[in-house]
Formats: sequence, structure tokens, C-alpha cells
Amino acid sequence: MMKTTLQTLANKWNSYKYRFVPWIALNLGKNERTLRHVRERSQDKLISDEEVSASLLKLFRALFKSDLFRQKEVLSFLPASVQSAYQDTLTPCQFINRADHYNDKGASFFSNEVMLDTLGFSIHRAPSSLLSAGRGVFVAKGTVPKGTVMSMYPGTVYQTHEPIFFQSIRNPFVFRCIDGVLIDGNDNGISKVVFRSCSGRDRLGPFKLSDITWLTTAPENPLAVGQYVNNCSYERSANVCYQEFDVPAEFPVELRQYLPNVNYRHDIQRPLRCVILVALRDIQQGEELFSNYYTIVH
Repeated sequence: MMKTTLQTLANKWNSYKYRFVPWIALNLGKNERTLRHVRERSQDKLISDEEVSASLLKLFRALFKSDLFRQKEVLSFLPASVQSAYQDTLTPCQFINRADHYNDKGASFFSNEVMLDTLGFSIHRAPSSLLSAGRGVFVAKGTVPKGTVMSMYPGTVYQTHEPIFFQSIRNPFVFRCIDGVLIDGNDNGISKVVFRSCSGRDRLGPFKLSDITWLTTAPENPLAVGQYVNNCSYERSANVCYQEFDVPAEFPVELRQYLPNVNYRHDIQRPLRCVILVALRDIQQGEELFSNYYTIVH
């Protein structure tokens, strides 16, 4: 009985330790391959914010255009010029076929196909190649060039003064930004309830300002799986890195429904914080993504 209990605890620890901040901190000096070094904070970004925004807009517009059947109400509230820009891209036949395709295959398959067509690759969650590391994220199809936005870290965004104590208990998915902002990427328990509540609060009529489908097994934004990217190890060096991105005010309102982040408070007078993962090198089909949980600024 005791042996079984100890083995169960050991298995849980092996899975948890890859995201457990104190464990990583104690092991910082033991493996340089698990660290990322930059000379100053401005160099922490591998690509510019403009490139990040362009990449997200490219995918989000493709998702929106490919799902006009369900976007009728949203479309009706947009200016005529914007409506035409979307509607002119699909023929009536394509419009019907896309809607049927969505209903038959489901949101996850549908969005991954759009991602592959738009960005040239797709990603998916699967058991990690690291022993006892739980799930990981893999390149399902295609090849990913260096400097490509590969994923997003979803979750509720907390400013430094906002309460997150209870949400953080036994929660290995709390991401800390350089300025102390926290993103809770847990898709279970109280974290899940908080995100759903905040997302529903911020809705503007037909316009959803965030995506809650990342809490399910079929996210409509296929990038929103970044919380499952495991830390690199002695044997597996990092092939992606985290990069912070503040959503600009001019980001199209109809495309905000694909953003997998929401502010804990609605009256925050600053842009919505997102964290994306960028490819550090070319990544081939079948490879698992590994990140650096720590960036050291000299």
C-alpha cells in the first residue's frame, strides 16, 4: 500500500516539476541549455510587434472568412466596406461547403485545416516525448520557419496588484511576464470558472472579445495551446521562446473573439497582454515544441 502511494506521488511530481517554478529555479545553474540569455530587455523579442500582429490577423481573418455561416450576426454590425471585404472572398458554393465541413468535422479539425492552409503548418496536443511530462505540443503538418508565431499562451491576465492566490494553488500553469503581469493558463477548476466569467462580462452585444473554446478539447483558435509546451531538458534544447505582446487598440473588434486572453478586471487602462511562442529555428513535422521557462537579461 505504502509503495503504491509513493509511486503515485512520484509520478505526479515528475509530471508537475517541469512547470514548478521553485524546482526550475533550483536547477537554473545546472543546465545552460534550459536558459535563454539576452543582453537587454529590448532584445527579449525575437520578432517585432508588427510582425506578431500581422501573423495573428492573417490567421484570424482566415478563420473568420471560413466561418461566415456562423458569423452572420457579427457581420451585420460591421461597416458595409468591411462586410464586402469578407463576403467577396467566398463564392456561395464555398460558403455552404465550409459550413457543412464545420458541422461534420468539428471545430478543432476545421481550425487546424484553416491554419495549415494559411500558415503552412498546424500543431496539436499529444503525449510528450519527455518521460512523465504529461501532454506536449507537436507540429502536426508542415514545416515552421524560424521567427514564426507558433502558439499563444491562453488564460486570465492578472495585474501585479490583483488577487490570484486561490487560483494559483496546485496550479502549474501560471505564467509570469517580465513586468510581473501573470497569465493563468489552467483550463480546469476555479481558473476555468474565472475565465468564463470574465469573458462573458466583457461581451459587447454580438461581439465576443475573447475566446473561451481553449478551455475545451476543440479550440477555435488553433494557436491557443501554448500552456502545454514543456520546458526543454538536458537532451532536448528549446526550439521556441516566449514573447510578450500587447494587443493594439485598433485590433479589429470582430477578430477579438479569437484572442484566448481576458483581463481579470474590466476597467484596466492598458492594452490586453498576450504571450506568444516564436520559433527559434526551423521546426519540422513531428517535432515536439520545447521552450525556455527562464530568460536571463544581462
